[in-house]
Amino acid sequence: MPKSVSIARAEGSPGHVYYPLSLDNVPKASPTGTQVLVKIHAAAMNHRDLFIRQNLYPNVEFGVTQWADGCGIVAETGADVSAHWKGKRVILSPAIGWDSDDFAPEAEVGYALLGGTARYKNGTLQEYMLIDQRELEEAPDHLDDVEAAAFPVTGLTAWRAVMIKCGQHIGPGKKLLITGIGGGVALMALDFAKEVGTEVYVTSGSQQKLEKAQQRGAKGGVTYRDKYWEKYLMEVTKGVKMDAIIDGAGGDIIEKSIKILKPGGVIAIYGMTLGPKLPFLMQAVMRNIEVKGSTMGSRKDFGEMIRFVKEKRIKPVVSTVVQGLDLKAIDGLYDEMQKGAQFGKLVVEVTSRTDISKL
Repeated sequence: MPKSVSIARAEGSPGHVYYPLSLDNVPKASPTGTQVLVKIHAAAMNHRDLFIRQNLYPNVEFGVTQWADGCGIVAETGADVSAHWKGKRVILSPAIGWDSDDFAPEAEVGYALLGGTARYKNGTLQEYMLIDQRELEEAPDHLDDVEAAAFPVTGLTAWRAVMIKCGQHIGPGKKLLITGIGGGVALMALDFAKEVGTEVYVTSGSQQKLEKAQQRGAKGGVTYRDKYWEKYLMEVTKGVKMDAIIDGAGGDIIEKSIKILKPGGVIAIYGMTLGPKLPFLMQAVMRNIEVKGSTMGSRKDFGEMIRFVKEKRIKPVVSTVVQGLDLKAIDGLYDEMQKGAQFGKLVVEVTSRTDISKL
């Protein structure tokens, strides 16, 4: 029987529990109507997957396949599926409930991501996956399976933060600060912003990550471990302030922004890993600084992001790849993320290269 990875129940309160992984045997599904059966070649991990194991994410469900990023081959199709999709290598849209609205999800029940919750009982960390044809995008030819699997969640999050939330604040002659470089969203934001001519600066807690980011195209960077990192950033830019900031940590970013962001600048915030509250200061109001929350994005955004990746031949940064649904190896990816040791995406190659060649 095909294999799938889920989590199992364990005792403990949110933040103090760590649900174990479970390797499950699941029946091979048969697609009907507009469904397709995708043989998963690679699946990638996101920070929310760690939060799910710690019970720090809403609607955690045991026995539901984990993860939301995936790439594979359409193996079987339902009767109403376009003949175009049979045998195609595809990237899977990671969420439902948001089709094309420019501002927020249209669905009354809200936005739901693949992987590990009761909201959308499906995921990519399995050998075969049943999904509707409308959630498919052709994988760009310049990406291998591991690289293609790395894009959905972080790529979509970065796309909306950079292209939509920062909008007119990016492009030639504009300066953008991306905090916490090394994570998937930050690295993809660097790639997208750079491709449209933006001058990008970064922060990190690691000098090595700063150097790698500059090798990838960042103009400069500073370590946020310095108490006055904003002062050192202004030294790097010779006093020229940022047009926009993309941040996934929260904390004191608004206080810092007052010193490094131009009046009328924007902060796009896609996460708050330092805590769920963000103080907003009157000084920011007086400087007309805008703070914009930014989640992932719509199905329309996802398609536009994939087309941009294809056009610009962008490749993601992949930190670690493990082979097969080996729970010990997959646990190692969670450990790497928990330590913040990764630079780029953490990926499982679900189907070995030998098996792929037999398809």
